[in-house]
Amino acid sequence: MTTQSAVSSAPAEQSFSIKSIIGPVMAVVVGMIMVILDSTVVNVAMPNLIEYFNTSVSTMQWSITAYTLALSAVIPLAGWLTDRYGAKQIFLITIVLFTLGSVLCSLAQTPEQLILYRIIQGLGGGMVSPIGMAIIFRLAPPGKQGSIMGVLGVPMMLAPAIGPTLSGFLVEYASWHWIFLVNLPIGIIALLVGIKYLPKFEQKSVPALDVIGMVLAPITFASLAYAVSEGGKDWGSTQTVTGLIVGGVALILFIMIELRHKQPLLELRVFGSSDFTRGIIISWLSMMALFGSFLLVPMYLQTAKGFSPMESGLMSLPQVIMSGLFMPIGGKLFDRIGARPLAIIGLCLVGSGLFMLSQISVDTGTGYVIMTLILTGAGMGLSMMPINTHILKAAPRRLVSRVTSLTAAAQQVVVSFAVAGLTGYFSSRVTHYMATAKEDQVAAMTSAFADTFLFAAYLALAGAVLALILRKPKVGQGDEQSDKQANAMSLGH
Repeated sequence: MTTQSAVSSAPAEQSFSIKSIIGPVMAVVVGMIMVILDSTVVNVAMPNLIEYFNTSVSTMQWSITAYTLALSAVIPLAGWLTDRYGAKQIFLITIVLFTLGSVLCSLAQTPEQLILYRIIQGLGGGMVSPIGMAIIFRLAPPGKQGSIMGVLGVPMMLAPAIGPTLSGFLVEYASWHWIFLVNLPIGIIALLVGIKYLPKFEQKSVPALDVIGMVLAPITFASLAYAVSEGGKDWGSTQTVTGLIVGGVALILFIMIELRHKQPLLELRVFGSSDFTRGIIISWLSMMALFGSFLLVPMYLQTAKGFSPMESGLMSLPQVIMSGLFMPIGGKLFDRIGARPLAIIGLCLVGSGLFMLSQISVDTGTGYVIMTLILTGAGMGLSMMPINTHILKAAPRRLVSRVTSLTAAAQQVVVSFAVAGLTGYFSSRVTHYMATAKEDQVAAMTSAFADTFLFAAYLALAGAVLALILRKPKVGQGDEQSDKQANAMSLGH
């Protein structure tokens, strides 16, 4: 911090008003809503995209996988780029890139074009949230950081709630193109507000960029995601084996490079903490399990139950509402009892909801499905924040500032693996049941969904079992401020 900014911060703390930073907050919130919306709208539109492009589920799922892999590739670069070129400039560039990618997606004529344009979207969208949160964190005075950062929780709760419903409305009453075109006016608003209200931050001297790590990371994650996708159909196929070999070799090289680099792209040394490692593995299992409901329930409702996109979007509201109700409860209980009981109970609820979904049949009623979504939503809300806060608290204090980019990037990679793996497994089960139940395609499709939900339930229960060995991280003297920062940063997960 410069002498001038240090002097000016004292009166700012005394006379601070939310009105003084409402402009920058609005620019960041609008940008974050746009990006988070796009992480959910494609799920509801998936059946329509498959039909429009006349392609398979396993091919079209790459429109989601490619997007999340692109997100994960650029998240670690956010800190380096903002220090080097300034937070305002990079934030505005990412908004432009995401908006451009959205427009291109709406113009796609083939599945390959859509996948390519989703990568452009991801390259822009990946840095919007971490840069936006860093800007607001720096603008808020120390005594107000918690409440100001809490404002950024609004788009994180609002966007998932309205995303599926908005997507269903646009697909049903307009066309799938509008789930991407809607980002154009939002992006323009975010850009104009950002240009006018975002302050310029001083540029800093930065270490050399980890170029080798930046090249190896996407090769590693894309190859392994491809192998997982193909493995869902046949683990012995040439495509699966090739993906595993290329991804495995790249992963070994990536780990070696990152552990030796003074300023690595991803700080892998943090895995030296057993508490951190246990926590992040549990987080990964919960994310993979939850995508069993996020991605597959809308597909099940539309393809097997005959729901319209709008109806399937509305069906997701109970899940989001329960998640929103239980998230603050989980946060308060974490301070009293730690992450272990909350993770166990929450993941058991998620697993129970998914297990109930695995019992579906052609005669399953809407009320039954809503009950399963209520369970998964409650479990998600109860466990998500405690697990993420545990991860940050379990990290060695000297590395905590680097952990957020690692966990955010890893989360996106795990989501891409979950999408690839679950859709690949679903496709293989459809093929299996179609061969044995040719007279009833709806029954075959329903059975394939049931098997996939059961697989996701096992992932959630595995996370609950692993949570039994979670320990409460030890908080040393002087760590109180770090804990507050960890709680604020955990909003981004």
